[in-house]
Amino acid sequence: MTQSWGYAAQKSKAPLEAFHFTRRDAGANDVVIEIQYCGVCHSDLHQVNDDWGVSIYPMVPGHEIVGKVVQAGGGVKKYKVGDTVGVGVFVDSCRACPHCKSGLEQYCQQGFTGTYNARDKNGDIVFGGYSNNIVVDEAYVLRVAPELNLAAVAPLLCAGITTYSPLRHWNAGPGKKVGIVGLGGLGHMGLKFAHAFGAHVVQFTTSLSKKDDALKLGADEVVLSTDADAMAAHAGTFDLLLDTVSAPHDVNAYLSLLKLNGTLVLVGLPEQPPVVQSFSLLANRRSIAGSMIGGMPETQEMLDFCAGKGITADIELIPMQQIQQAYDRLLKNDVKYRFVVDMATLPKE
Repeated sequence: MTQSWGYAAQKSKAPLEAFHFTRRDAGANDVVIEIQYCGVCHSDLHQVNDDWGVSIYPMVPGHEIVGKVVQAGGGVKKYKVGDTVGVGVFVDSCRACPHCKSGLEQYCQQGFTGTYNARDKNGDIVFGGYSNNIVVDEAYVLRVAPELNLAAVAPLLCAGITTYSPLRHWNAGPGKKVGIVGLGGLGHMGLKFAHAFGAHVVQFTTSLSKKDDALKLGADEVVLSTDADAMAAHAGTFDLLLDTVSAPHDVNAYLSLLKLNGTLVLVGLPEQPPVVQSFSLLANRRSIAGSMIGGMPETQEMLDFCAGKGITADIELIPMQQIQQAYDRLLKNDVKYRFVVDMATLPKE
């Protein structure tokens, strides 16, 4: 077995603490990755706290992983020792359903195997990226451009693809007016991508203090969503709105901003489901939709696009020992705009 160590939660709402465990030995199609950086996703906090009622303990969180290949199985064709690679939200899927076969593994009809808080096909707990290493089938590993800031690449594996995929699917680009709702870990990536795709981008925020940041990140306009007059000035003008907010809020206020056949796409995960007024949809034949991360081909496309454009996340790099403080700050939305753990700080003992 592969010896591993990291930080784990032993029960719901427990503080993370040092944890030694084993992973499977590398099979013919597996690579062993020495983890250098792991992003901190808000869903890590939800799952550690069992907010969704599906948590498995002990839990080693982390699904925004960047590192180096240190071992490759005899059947591995895509990677070699020394390659810089990434691992995102899932590490396996059924591979046989129509969705998997078309590169949409995130919608696997049997359900994908998460990078953590999951069980593999043998029933063993899957441990995530707050650790020194990980063993993954090469089919679920991604190539990362080594010249980028690797710590800032890590959040692309979740926050990046979560926003890239819907913007691509709904054709954000030149001639389109796109709104990004919320300027946090997801929102700042959506803003960067929509700008890079050539759309006219409007950033919606509840805090005027974020205006300067939004403009620097690529917004053409910034609208304070609590300003009724400012919101009304944009009524019926948007092709697409990407809602990244995970706190309860009124989606009807945003639906009214869509033009004919416009779409509001939800990628945030509020604890309470939104209440949608029928007339908000009937007017202008509007749609409300959802989107979840991306499949392997699209995630690689996103990473290649970022390499070509020099796009990475805005991050705060922290040592592993500060993970609880990071979680506390996440609850207060006190981060610009994503925490990333430097795994060189991970103690072995």
